[in-house]
Amino acid sequence: MKSPSPAQQVLAHFAQLAQTRGYTLDAAQQAAVARFANLADELLRPRLFRRQAPRSLYLWGPVGRGKSFLLDGFFAALPFAEKRRVHFHAFFRELHERMFRQPPGVDALAASLDELLEGCRLLCFDEFHVHDIGDAMLITRLFKALFSRGVVLITTSNYPPEGLLPNPLYHERFLPAIRLIETRMDILSVAGPQDYRSASPAEPDPFGIGAYLWPGRSAQRAQLGLPPVGEGRVQVPVGHRHLPALSAADGLLQFSFADLCEGPTAVLDYLTLSETWPRWLLDEVPPLREASPAARQRFINLVDVLYDRRLALFLVSAAPLDETLADSDIADMSRTRSRLSQLRQIGPD
Repeated sequence: MKSPSPAQQVLAHFAQLAQTRGYTLDAAQQAAVARFANLADELLRPRLFRRQAPRSLYLWGPVGRGKSFLLDGFFAALPFAEKRRVHFHAFFRELHERMFRQPPGVDALAASLDELLEGCRLLCFDEFHVHDIGDAMLITRLFKALFSRGVVLITTSNYPPEGLLPNPLYHERFLPAIRLIETRMDILSVAGPQDYRSASPAEPDPFGIGAYLWPGRSAQRAQLGLPPVGEGRVQVPVGHRHLPALSAADGLLQFSFADLCEGPTAVLDYLTLSETWPRWLLDEVPPLREASPAARQRFINLVDVLYDRRLALFLVSAAPLDETLADSDIADMSRTRSRLSQLRQIGPD
């Protein structure tokens, strides 16, 4: 009997996934699966018959439309070893660190990619978005380098390419990268009407045993084994510096919102700390409309990191979640709102 082709294996894998989860894939998701099936055949085509690398793919759509489900399903089904799937924040952190360690006089980006992508022909980025102009300039160089190496890139994003780096002060400077994406990648919208995340309460809690507490009384905290609001401070090492925390013990890292989000912290800090601390408690979360724009963006980035790494997040605020997030819409807040809605909501008795 003839073995199934790579495309047939991908199609069969998704059919089984959908049946197991009780999903009926919508038209946009079916189109993405069909594109993945074709890509599988292209990637597995014998070298003798390959003229050039297959086109890369940019998958975008609102939260809850199954982008990560599609990417993870394709990655798992593809009978192909020369692949890597990584959250974009984590890859960018690793790239920064390797570039910093390169000796003077070498092309730090090229040398770092040689180390990171040895043997890799397919690179999958989940949750691709850009908000910092410094990162944006490096991303432009990174994408040029990936395409020149013949690496096939698949990204998921909440935005179409034109919606990346929406800050009007910087957007024009990112246009070369946007044009590069539009030229070298197929743009595929996954924007069906169904929000599968909100419709799937049986899905495992992505934050483990996490919860949202309000107003965070002592009895509520004690019920979950959480410490009281700390009066003192401890210094938590991260990289070559220290961050002020309320407490750090027994696998639980406790910050105030003001210290972590209003302070000068970054995604690289959250990624580094997440390797050591499996449970996080963020205290005194204010109504986000009252926080600075930078603090709101840091809060969004923190949720992204902890969600992707499936770590437990506890949030304590004076008001229900909807009130805390009200009137605070900035880029990516819809994704954050969707993710936090999956936490247990523990209010006053």
